[in-house]
Amino acid sequence: MSYELKSADALVSELCSYGESKLRVRGPERDFGTPYISFLGGTEVFGRFVERPFTQGIESQLGLTCINLGCVNAGIDAFLHDEPLMEIAASGQMTVLQVMGAQNLTNSFYKVHPRRNDRFLRAYDTLAHLFPEVDFTDFNFNKHLLTSLKAISEDRFERVCAGLQETWLTRMGRVVDALDGRVVLLWMRYDMSTTDVLGPAPCLVDRSMVDVLRPRVFDVIELEVTTAGQAQDIPGMIFGPMDLPAARLMIGPKEHDRIADVVASRLLKMLSTA
Repeated sequence: MSYELKSADALVSELCSYGESKLRVRGPERDFGTPYISFLGGTEVFGRFVERPFTQGIESQLGLTCINLGCVNAGIDAFLHDEPLMEIAASGQMTVLQVMGAQNLTNSFYKVHPRRNDRFLRAYDTLAHLFPEVDFTDFNFNKHLLTSLKAISEDRFERVCAGLQETWLTRMGRVVDALDGRVVLLWMRYDMSTTDVLGPAPCLVDRSMVDVLRPRVFDVIELEVTTAGQAQDIPGMIFGPMDLPAARLMIGPKEHDRIADVVASRLLKMLSTA
C-alpha cells in the first residue's frame, strides 16, 4: 500500500499555538506582517492525516497568506472562548469559518470539554430529568450520548436536538458578530457512515439554520465532500498503524485539493470585486 504508516504524532511538528491561546492549531506558525485570511474550523480545516490541507492550496492560488487556525476535535465553543485566536481572525481581511456540528457545544442539557469539544463532561439536571433511566457516566463522547438517547426515545431526543440547534445559532451568531460579519461560511457536507442515525456531517445542522446566518456574512460556500474511505483517497495520508479506521473517516489529500480549487475560485471573485 502507498499510504505512509508513521507514529500517531507524525504531524506533531505541524502543531503550534499563538500567544496565550490554549488551542493547538495547524502549523507551522505564521507571522501577521502582511494581509491574510484566517480559517477557523475543526478536524477538516486542520487537515488531520494529510500533509497539505486545503488552506495551503488556497494560499498558493490566491497569493495571499492563509492562516490555518483549524484544531482537531474543536467546535464553535473552542474558538468563541479563545480570545487570542478570535483577535487573530478579526485582524485579517476576512475569515473562512467552517460550519461545525451542533452536537459539540455546551448547552442547557450537557457540558462539553472547553477545547476538545467532542468530549462529553457531564449532564445537567434538565437532561437527567428528561432521561431518568440513563447512567450518564457511561459516556465520554457527545455523539455516542446522542445516538443512545435517540435510540431510547425519538420524542425526548427531539427536545434535546431542538435545544442544541438553538444554541448553535446563538453561538455562531456571536462568532460572526465578533468578526464584524467579515466571514465566509464553509459548509462541507458528507456522510460519515451509512448507519449514522444522527444524519450527515455537520451533525444536526440543516439548511434553515445556515440560511438564518446567510444575510449576516459575505458568502456561504456549500460543498458535498466524501471521506477518504468513500473516495478511496487513502494513498498519501500520514497516520500510525492503529489509525487506519479513523483515517478512512477523514478527508483525503485529493479531496483537500478539490476543496482548495472550489474555495479559491470563490474567494478570488470576492477579492476582485472588493
